[in-house]
Amino acid sequence: MELHYYLHDVAGYINWLYFFHTWGFPARYGSISHIHGCEACRSSWLLSFPKEEQEKAHEAIRLYDEAQAMLRQLDGTYQTHALVELLEANGDGDDILCHPRTRLPMLRQQHGDECLCWADFLLPADSNQKDTMGVYATSVDEGIVSNDDEYHHLLSQTLADRLAEATAERMHETVRRELWGYAKEERLSVEEMFLEKYVGCRPAVGYPSLPDQSLNFLIDELIDMKRIGIQLTESGAMRPHASTSGLMFRHPKARHFSIGNIGNDQLSDYARRRGMPEDTMRRFLAANLS
Repeated sequence: MELHYYLHDVAGYINWLYFFHTWGFPARYGSISHIHGCEACRSSWLLSFPKEEQEKAHEAIRLYDEAQAMLRQLDGTYQTHALVELLEANGDGDDILCHPRTRLPMLRQQHGDECLCWADFLLPADSNQKDTMGVYATSVDEGIVSNDDEYHHLLSQTLADRLAEATAERMHETVRRELWGYAKEERLSVEEMFLEKYVGCRPAVGYPSLPDQSLNFLIDELIDMKRIGIQLTESGAMRPHASTSGLMFRHPKARHFSIGNIGNDQLSDYARRRGMPEDTMRRFLAANLS
């Protein structure tokens, strides 16, 4: 299924803490996004900072205002997009079996007490009961990113990145409450969504629990990312840069985790299951190899 949004449909789902982090601001400056725009409220917010930090806080206000102005300027001309499919799936060892025949090999933690793997959060194939998993991708219209000058290029790029993530947040809410419908009664604020108070989990490719970027090739086979304008490079990177992809689970205990370091034994096994040379997988998983 394709979902398309105007910028004002997803702007309220932007996590401004990460926007400000990209610009080198500590997280506390991102709280400007929660402050009423009147002069009194902003003055009170500024005075909450020590005197030596107030100049930096003024910079945060200016940056936030310029980002909001750019969003208003872009709205109506550009959109964001999501692809989502709900697939019959089961866990099969460390693989996710997407019926009828697609396998998504997963990695498993080799340290700690739980040794988690995403395949654990689906009913096992030998249970003879079908389970469901979501697969998704989101992106933005490429023209959102300005090439006018270095500052506006960076501002529009960081906004585009946040809009792609905001689209995933909005899409996931729609999936939980309507398309999949396993949480029809959910009523969460956006801040509660950022804290992942919902049931289930939405791991993204490239993050610590799905570190293998080449998984994008398998996801592309399942949902055809070109439908929303995403192209993959030879390394599995997505273009436009402001794009996300990943999986969705409804299991009540599903949560984010980090694969961390893996041994050569798992590297060899994973490469075999992916049907790729071990040296190739070593490049994709370099950060996870001791």
